[in-house]
Amino acid sequence: MRIITGIYKGRHFEVPRTFKARPTTDFAKENLFNVLRAYVDFEEASALDLFGGTGSITLELLSRGCRRVVTVEKDRAHFAFIRSCIDKLQAREAAPLCTDALRFIERSSEAFDLVFADPPYALPELPELPDRVLGSRLLRPGGIFVLEHGKHNDFSARPDFLEHRAYGSVNFSFFIKPEAGEV
Repeated sequence: MRIITGIYKGRHFEVPRTFKARPTTDFAKENLFNVLRAYVDFEEASALDLFGGTGSITLELLSRGCRRVVTVEKDRAHFAFIRSCIDKLQAREAAPLCTDALRFIERSSEAFDLVFADPPYALPELPELPDRVLGSRLLRPGGIFVLEHGKHNDFSARPDFLEHRAYGSVNFSFFIKPEAGEV
């Protein structure tokens, strides 16, 4: 796994072969961040990486200068790997948490400019994630939510839907939390 751009550009981290989660491909990740540049000023943003997996997105957010990045990963081995990568970068703006992402959505009172979620594609609650995230306090008004999902999910009928991008088998749906008073 490598960091594509930013202050940590080119840094590599060896993901253990025993991991169930695989990092988002470099091709998909590069395109994701090209799209996000139109919506997010990374140096001014705080970000949340739900279902952190290998930490690939977290590391890219840190490299691009996000002022705060919170990562949620419940698998202890994955969490330990993410924390070790953050420690190697000495990234003080990172806050990894070993907890369940669905519970975190319900309980957290911190608001972010960007929320990224890459749940297991077979997660039964995956179709509910836009409602859960956009209906919670996690996202600031005008904030962006990105959901990585399989090809069988379609969120385009939602009023808060911005766009969909597909890169091979990786699909991203983008949503925006309405400003106060907007519907």
